[in-house]
Amino acid sequence: MNPSRNPLSSDLDETPVSSTQSSRPWTKLVALVVVIVVATVAYSQFGDRLSLDYLAQRETQLRSVQQSAPLLTVVVAIALYVAMAGLSLPGATALTLVFGWYFGFLQGLGIVSFGSTAGATIAFLLSRYFLRDWVERSMQKRLAAINAALEREGALYLFTLRLIPAVPFFVVNALMGLTKIRATTFWWVSQLGMLPGTAAYVYAGSTVPSLDVLAKKGVGQVFSWQLVLAFAILSLFPLILKKLVSAFARKPTPQEATKA
Repeated sequence: MNPSRNPLSSDLDETPVSSTQSSRPWTKLVALVVVIVVATVAYSQFGDRLSLDYLAQRETQLRSVQQSAPLLTVVVAIALYVAMAGLSLPGATALTLVFGWYFGFLQGLGIVSFGSTAGATIAFLLSRYFLRDWVERSMQKRLAAINAALEREGALYLFTLRLIPAVPFFVVNALMGLTKIRATTFWWVSQLGMLPGTAAYVYAGSTVPSLDVLAKKGVGQVFSWQLVLAFAILSLFPLILKKLVSAFARKPTPQEATKA
């Protein structure tokens, strides 16, 4: 083992690209087209049924189903969120608010947190399978620089992106899939990094008295200035954490070592 190797390098997937994988571009292209078609058809067929207006009209029915089959509603909710996040379909914010209203804060937080992370990991793996080989061949030098940066502090970099609401999560999933960061690292960092923002959205949804109110006010009217301020503070937290870690891990100067 190289003693100078950065310990964060273990967060990178160093599995080489096999000749079998790189020699079948058409197979991946066909599979990618199939995934895109399935996602497009699914959203065109069921997207309207996930809109706030549609759900608000069936609020009584939704509550009735929850009371008669509580376990089934949880399973369906998790599967729905995994599919939406995994296929990078729009509407995740509205769905998070709906789940907060439907399940309450604690149960809704668990469903959205694990469902969104599982879906994000699927999107990450899809990006890696379909696109990373091509990107490595066409942008080898640039990708090498990115992987070098991730080798130094990949987990912190991903954690920072997860805490910034301005960066769309589907973009983070796709971009990280092009790098060599390990899937396990991506999963647990995403689970932790998305948790504060998820909690804020689910809590906001849990305070809404009815879906009709949410549909009429719109998603943007649900958030108070306190939540917006909390998001701003969260986005600065990784930078503060990095400064603190660097300060405590700073090597002493020769003068300080002599005095010690």
